[in-house]
Amino acid sequence: MPPRRRSASGYRGVRQRPHGGFYAEIRSGDLRLSLGTYDTAHEAARAFDAAAWRLGRPPRQMNFQDVQTLQQALDFAPPPRLNSAQDRAEHNALQRRLLVAQEDERVMAEWRRRHPEDVAYEQQYWASRREEDTRRRREERLDRRRRKAFACAQADLVNAGGRSFFTEEDERWFDCWLSTSDDTNDDDDGADDWSDWD
Repeated sequence: MPPRRRSASGYRGVRQRPHGGFYAEIRSGDLRLSLGTYDTAHEAARAFDAAAWRLGRPPRQMNFQDVQTLQQALDFAPPPRLNSAQDRAEHNALQRRLLVAQEDERVMAEWRRRHPEDVAYEQQYWASRREEDTRRRREERLDRRRRKAFACAQADLVNAGGRSFFTEEDERWFDCWLSTSDDTNDDDDGADDWSDWD
């Protein structure tokens, strides 16, 4: 039977948890033995090796080849990460917040079902806000185009040997480098005001 491939953590028997930490487990036939959660993948792999030594696995099935005896494997293996009272309190607080959020969603769904006219008013309000934001952004772009054209005309005048009424330290010279992108359309929802810089 070919050896099991190593997981994404880079170690045999170690998986990364979505919330952080690394989970170690060892399998023997149909048996899955949890070895706990550790702060690093290296620690979890050391715990895996200690369990593998206890189960009499051959050294080729270990993560590290620097261990020659069970006692060495146990010395290198860290204790599992403990859940302190603070960890449990934080978990309970997150669970309460989740329950409140779920209840909020339930109540809002009920409110929307009972008051469709308020839902329609809210949708109309946000549609008008989007239109206003789009109009404001278009006006700002038009102003930037005007300022850029004016600054570029002054620069062209100076390059042609003429004289500008801008002073050397006038900040309006910087208007030559304004972005005047035309990427606003009627479907623009205002989510990205930095789209000019793409």
